[in-house]
Amino acid sequence: QVHLVESGGGLVQAGGSLRLSCSASGRTFSNYAMGWFRQAPGKEREFVAAIRWSGGSTYYTDSVKGRFTISRDNAKNMVYLQMNSLKPEDTAVYYCAVTSGFIVDQSTYDYWGQGTQVTVSS
Repeated sequence: QVHLVESGGGLVQAGGSLRLSCSASGRTFSNYAMGWFRQAPGKEREFVAAIRWSGGSTYYTDSVKGRFTISRDNAKNMVYLQMNSLKPEDTAVYYCAVTSGFIVDQSTYDYWGQGTQVTVSS
């Protein structure tokens, strides 16, 4: 049973930074990718970033490129999302998830965490 737990969310002023963490357990993830998604109030959940466990290739949605960085620690089964230069429009619940399929298509993600709230004040 795969178990994902996010942490690190909170309230921050615009321009500030937060680092989200996702702890993954329950299987070997070498053939998988980990993704971060977010859902703002009244909006659909959207892809933010992803990283392949093997090789470390990264993917970002355009709105966070240059501000967010996804990374992983294979030994600890941890994935991180460093978020800098935060904007009010980054306010959302952030989820980590696991996929063995197409990186940016959330329908391919089989396991999801409970989410962590990020609020950016103006």
